[in-house]
Amino acid sequence: MFQNKNKFSSKLPNVKTTIFTTMGQLALEHNALNLSQGFPNFEPDPELINLVTKAMKEGYNQYAPMAGLMALREGIAQKMEELYGRSYDPDTDVTVTVGATQAIFTIITAFIGSGDEVVVLKPAYDCYEPAIEVNGGIVVPIQLDNSDFKVNWKEFRSKLTPRTKMVIINTPHNPSGTIFSETDMLQLQKSLKETDIVVISDEVYEHIVFDGKLHNSAAKYDDLGQRTFICGSFGKTFHITGWKMGYCVGPTALMREFRKVHQFNVFCANHAVQKALAIYLKEPEHYLGLNDFYQDKRDAFLHGLEASKFKIKPCQGTYFQLLDYSGISQDPDEVFAERLVREHKIASIPISSFNTKGVDNKLLRFCFAKTEATLEKAVEILCKL
Repeated sequence: MFQNKNKFSSKLPNVKTTIFTTMGQLALEHNALNLSQGFPNFEPDPELINLVTKAMKEGYNQYAPMAGLMALREGIAQKMEELYGRSYDPDTDVTVTVGATQAIFTIITAFIGSGDEVVVLKPAYDCYEPAIEVNGGIVVPIQLDNSDFKVNWKEFRSKLTPRTKMVIINTPHNPSGTIFSETDMLQLQKSLKETDIVVISDEVYEHIVFDGKLHNSAAKYDDLGQRTFICGSFGKTFHITGWKMGYCVGPTALMREFRKVHQFNVFCANHAVQKALAIYLKEPEHYLGLNDFYQDKRDAFLHGLEASKFKIKPCQGTYFQLLDYSGISQDPDEVFAERLVREHKIASIPISSFNTKGVDNKLLRFCFAKTEATLEKAVEILCKL
């Protein structure tokens, strides 16, 4: 009989329920519009649904190859070369994962041990730091200025030490909606040039960039490409977040270590979905058309909010928009976000949850990957505040 009586030591003593779960549950309890969690409230392409159904009926219902279905890996490699000019061997450099979060966790587990330092740019998506800490690593945060969320590269270089094992970047950036410029990527490459530091480039919103701007993948830059894992998401790209399908590309030597962990973590991802995606990915317009699709939603959302009291700087990418509510209330962002759910029936994400030491800049994140009717109703509520 277990007699420990809660004397065990938690590996994540400070980790609580994620803000996404908290706000999502609150939205459900109060029947509120849920613009908090990053998922579309519209259906994916029926063609993709039909392809998965067909794959299931054809017998793709058992384990897929550990690294992923070769046809899908070939499609990913082809996309990367066509868009970013870097060649990845589908046999050794591409792995299909159970979402990008699993890819990120697996990379960190494969390379980070006790005392290793990992530089994280804040505000940061909340899966990075627990994965570092549970593996005994040390998070080295760099808080970005909330006016433009640009990296101070001099400060960045000052944080690098002989113990720095990894750097995590995210572009287009969640939650700010900013993107790394070519100058940013060159500064990153220059900063790491004489090191053995591994980079995770979280690029799950690679196909959602606005106003004619381009996504600067780490794959475009030679030295970065030789040290970087790039994580992508079919869930974000094809409106299928619940399917938990992603991928990871990286140099052969790094991917070899990744797969050592991957095979014992999840072994493989859904076989039928991989079969369907391998076919669906052959039509580039399925992902190249996303920029215009989501820019229309962003522009409609922001146009509707012109009469509101929010301060707004249009996002450059992702399907998230930050709204500064300092002209409406001085409540802490978590308090104000809860008030919006309880009193006004609309849910968002308070940005302090992503910041170093919970820094509160009176910013809320709203997801606009929603139907036109949902966005119109959200605008109506927000303009009354």
